[in-house]
Parts: sequence; structure tokens; C-alpha cells
Amino acid sequence: MKCSWREGNRIQLLENGDNYYPALFDAIDHAQQRVILETFIWFEDDVGRQLQQTLLRAAQRGISIEVLLDGYGSPDLSEPFVSALTSAGVIFRYYDPGPRLFGMRTNLFRRMHRKIVVIDNTVAFVGGINYSAEHVTSYGPEAKQDYAVRVEGPVVLDILQFELENLPDNAPVKRWWRKRRHRPEENRKPGEAQALFVWRDNDDHRDDIERHYLKMLANARREVIIANAYFFPGYRLLHAMRSAARRGVTVKLIVQGEPDMPIVKVGAELLYNYLLKGGVQVYEYRRRPLHGKVALMDDHWATIGSSNLDPLSLSLNLEANLIIHDRVFNQTLRDNLQGLIKNDCVRVNESMAPKRTWWNLGKSVVVFHFLRHFPAMVGWLPAHTPRLAEVEPPVQPEIETQDRTEAQHSGVKP
Repeated sequence: MKCSWREGNRIQLLENGDNYYPALFDAIDHAQQRVILETFIWFEDDVGRQLQQTLLRAAQRGISIEVLLDGYGSPDLSEPFVSALTSAGVIFRYYDPGPRLFGMRTNLFRRMHRKIVVIDNTVAFVGGINYSAEHVTSYGPEAKQDYAVRVEGPVVLDILQFELENLPDNAPVKRWWRKRRHRPEENRKPGEAQALFVWRDNDDHRDDIERHYLKMLANARREVIIANAYFFPGYRLLHAMRSAARRGVTVKLIVQGEPDMPIVKVGAELLYNYLLKGGVQVYEYRRRPLHGKVALMDDHWATIGSSNLDPLSLSLNLEANLIIHDRVFNQTLRDNLQGLIKNDCVRVNESMAPKRTWWNLGKSVVVFHFLRHFPAMVGWLPAHTPRLAEVEPPVQPEIETQDRTEAQHSGVKP
């Protein structure tokens, strides 16, 4: 399928689980026919149990529910937890489940990293928020800063169609000779309340999200703000950021200053000198771990989704973003990100970047060449076809004929 820019949408920014979970649970409670939910992580904690109970309520009302979890991101849901859902009729699948080896998860690459919910054909949620208590600010200093959108309107039909075509029974036959790159869909009549659904897979849409970022940077005239949790992109995107800054665009990059994984900051720091020398303003978000994957350009363009700007998201994972062209939404997101910069970020200067020694220069050269060629190298990895494993509902015990007859005579349902 191919999606186009859709007009007439209603798009709401949702910050953290504090805004996201109540909006989502309320929408599921009002579902009339169908709920499709995809996520990378679902933990069996307070938030995870709230989601379970919300889906159970919907299933008990006769709503069709299908869930897809990533086998790497969500490996530890208990059997009773899942069985409660499957017993109620929820279709529950894992993407590429793999056995553990010495306690370690083995399905490291080609993850299903999307976070999408579609309710009927009227409401959809797209973003970077998983289902765990660490996405709620009351979790404490380790709570993640993140974003999603609630959207109504014509673009929901595109998201629903994407989901339906990717269900196991409807997946199209993939031919190696049909693979081609899609050019970013152009917005030929820019206006308000417009949205475009884009995704990344390992077939025809390998670099769709990255190409939208590149086109955005090429078209920017005044300002670009990128907030990305795991920032380690390829050379093309780094070069595009510097090019925009050098022609007078204010380019601001927000990365993790208090990362959930220390290696994230180490990787980003290797890029500081290159970006700073090119005029890019780099900010480290210090309040708590940053998990957002958002960007904006000038006064209309914005994107929110699941895609980081790192090798996994740009070259291996299944990802999905919503591209938005709307002045009000753009300003809402800008106000939020400017608030982060003002209140919770430290601007990186040359004294904070790695010293320009021969050793660090050599590392930078290696890193840049690696980044430049990484997508091609990833193509050499064994591209096994990930499988979907459906969790069967538990077998219900059969009541003996005599017991059933006695129950019927007594007026009690067996």
C-alpha cells in the first residue's frame, strides 16, 4: 500500500504516560467494533495490568481485539496474565519470539518497534510510548520523557489499512524482484490539519522515515528542532543537519544527558565536534531519561513516532511515524520542546565535546565511515523471515454429559 497526505484530521499531542494512558484507555472503553494494538514493550506492572483490564472489558462487550508484541521487548508476561486475555477472545501474537541462551535473549535484531493502536476506523494513536510504569512521571527520576499523538480523521483509515494488510492472513506475497525505494510523498497542497502515515520495513520501505527527515532538513528555512533518544544516525543525516545550519537555519538537537543506557551518551558524544563545528546547537536533556522521537521544522511540519535516529531504527527495526503539517500542532510541540531546552537541558559547548586528540580524531574518522556505510553493511546480515507466534487460548475442561444434563435440569448453566 501507499499512503498519501490526508486533510481534515484532528491531532492531539500526548506527553508521557500521564496523558497517553487515560486517553487510550478511554478510547478503548468506547470502541464499537475493533481494537488493534502493536507495541514493543508491555510489562506486567500497574500500567500493564490497567491495559489488560481495559482490553478485557472491551472483549467482554464483544469487541474484536488483536495484539502484537515484540518477542524481544516483551518476553516476560506470565501465562496467567496472557491466558486471561486469550480466554476472553483476544488474539495475542508475538513477533519473532526466540529462545533464551544462557538466560540471554537471542532475537536481537529486526525488532517490531512500532507503537500503534487503531480503534474502529475512527481513532488512532501513534508514538513512542510503551506500556510500563516507567512512562509515568510519578515513577521517579528514571521516568521516561516521551510523546505520542491521538488522531481522528481520514489518516486513521490509512493506519487501519496498514494494520489489516500486515495481519498474518492478509500479508501480501513479497517478491525479491519487486523491491524498490519509495520517494517521500510530497505535500502538493500544504494546508492545515494534514497528516501522512509513514513506516519502515525491511522490504519496499527500508528508508522512508529517514528520507522524510532528509527532505525536511533540505526544505527548512528558519528552524529545526530534533529530540531523539538514541541519536547515532548515518552520515547523510548528519551532513544534512550541518548543511541546514550553514545556510542560516537554527538547528537544535536534544539528546539524552541522563541516559537509560550509558553507551547511548558515549555514541552521541562522538558526534558532538562534527555537529558543533557545523553550527548545530546540541542540548543534553538532564531531568530524566529522554525516550522521545520527535522533530519539527519552521511553523508547520512535525513528526512523532517510534523511530529513533540510530542504526537499529534506520536499518533494521519495523517503525512507524506520523508526519504532520499543521500550524497549531507545530506550535504546541515547539512550546513543549523549548520548555525542555529552557528548564531541563544543558547546551553542549566545545569544552564538553571529546578533546581533539589524534586518538579521538581517529575514532571520529572510523565512526563517520561506519555511519556512512552502515545501512549497506546491515543488508549483509542474515535476513531471516521473522515469524508471528499466536498464543492459543487455554483449553477449557469438558463437562461430562451426565453433569451437563444434571445442570440443565437444575436450571444452572454448566
